[in-house]
Amino acid sequence: MDKLILTCAVTGSIHTPSMSPALPYTAEDIAKQAIDAAHAGASILHLHARDPADGRPSCTPEHFMGFLPQIAQGCDAVVNLSTGGSATMPLDVRLAGPLVARPEMCSLNMGTMNFALYQMADRITDWRFDWEEPFLRGTDDLVFKNTPRDIASILRQMGQERGARFEFECYDTGHLGMLAHFRDRGLIDGPIFLQFVFGVLGGMAPLPENLTHMKRLADQYFGNDYHFSVLAAGRHQMQFATMAAGMGGHVRVGLEDCLTISRGRLACSNAEQVEKVRGLVEGLGREIATPAEARAMLGLKGAEHVGF
Repeated sequence: MDKLILTCAVTGSIHTPSMSPALPYTAEDIAKQAIDAAHAGASILHLHARDPADGRPSCTPEHFMGFLPQIAQGCDAVVNLSTGGSATMPLDVRLAGPLVARPEMCSLNMGTMNFALYQMADRITDWRFDWEEPFLRGTDDLVFKNTPRDIASILRQMGQERGARFEFECYDTGHLGMLAHFRDRGLIDGPIFLQFVFGVLGGMAPLPENLTHMKRLADQYFGNDYHFSVLAAGRHQMQFATMAAGMGGHVRVGLEDCLTISRGRLACSNAEQVEKVRGLVEGLGREIATPAEARAMLGLKGAEHVGF
């Protein structure tokens, strides 16, 4: 088996500061947790930006540049910036920071979907900021827009014009078909890096048979010209990481996807999750890829060609 690429999703736009004191949202905290996760073994750092005043999701160049130079100085992990931003944002807002930063990698969501988080709000009784509860409860009427035109625009602006390669986030089987469509149009070439996403209401449920089905479909669509990684939101995170590692895939963990380290206990940091999953996958006989090895496996342009 290839070495295992371990991605850490450091902060995200889904969880809010009231959910966990460990969730980083200031530039200093995002940088520190990202660097610590890299030193713990993360090959790739998947990053969103936040407004440091109140933790609100942001995609401004100012907020990204508040932590990206520190991360580049503090570790050699691959930086992968979200083009999803927050599902409440239009595409031009979502791309504002990544267009300036010109990272080696970007995430790219492969389809429009419901993105329902509203059930999380019932678990919180003490809200830290006034935007959090309306944000979560309003997702019962939220459509995360990623049309074919949107996808083509991201492929052109971030890929063709800025040299980024992509973490293709697939929340359902049809997203693989959409990806194959863009491959057939000549807008995507290999090696393709798939991220199978389970556990978001509106996408695939975290069932083992869904993972094996996605792997079979990817084999049919892409043959040997792809890598797959797996993330499962919430309590299914470690179970699916172990399954993915055993199947020859890669894994993603981090506080964007799950706030706990074990049943009923909040994680203290992203690095704590990285250390735990590293122990699990190494116990299966897999070896974690270094950032340099991940760059070679995915055909990345190199850290010397980014904008930070």
